[in-house]
Amino acid sequence: MKDLGELRFFLGIEFVRSSKGIVMHQRKYVFELISETRLGNAKPAVTPIDNNNKLTSKQYDDYVNSENDKEDPLADQNIYQRLIGKLLYLTMTRPDIAFGVQTLSQFLQQPKKTHMEASLRIVRYIKGQPGQGILLSSNPDNKFTTFCDADWASCPLTRKFVTGYFIKFGNSVVTWKSKKQSTMSRSSAEVE
Repeated sequence: MKDLGELRFFLGIEFVRSSKGIVMHQRKYVFELISETRLGNAKPAVTPIDNNNKLTSKQYDDYVNSENDKEDPLADQNIYQRLIGKLLYLTMTRPDIAFGVQTLSQFLQQPKKTHMEASLRIVRYIKGQPGQGILLSSNPDNKFTTFCDADWASCPLTRKFVTGYFIKFGNSVVTWKSKKQSTMSRSSAEVE
């Protein structure tokens, strides 16, 4: 970071130096995304994803064979795939949308209208704070802090559990990740 010098923009990430440290954000990229999705006049959302909205795949709907929940897939899935790809790129500096984008990225093969609406909600959420990013603190605290959690059977479709972690060095975020496990546990004792 010493060699940063006058570098203010790199791979779509903007760097702003302040007395607290260096802030990495993608404000310009967010504004381009908002104008591309034509949500410039939309009201910002308070949360990135609605917890009450049950997102299901087309295969699940076909298996359940419920007429009330059936939807036609989107006519052009490329629009949905491009939007999710852009949101995935945005998660480099916005860990607050990582869970919602990861959830929506599971439906790339046959997206439905509800999936597109949920992805546009994430765009409306980032519209509320377009300059939010990651602070690389100038505070000389050399302490690692780690947070982790596992949510057993949290995926409503597969009943697989999701684990996640978040690591800070001083006041700076170093890395974060959430992952749906590849195997399914039958009890919480197996998860432990």
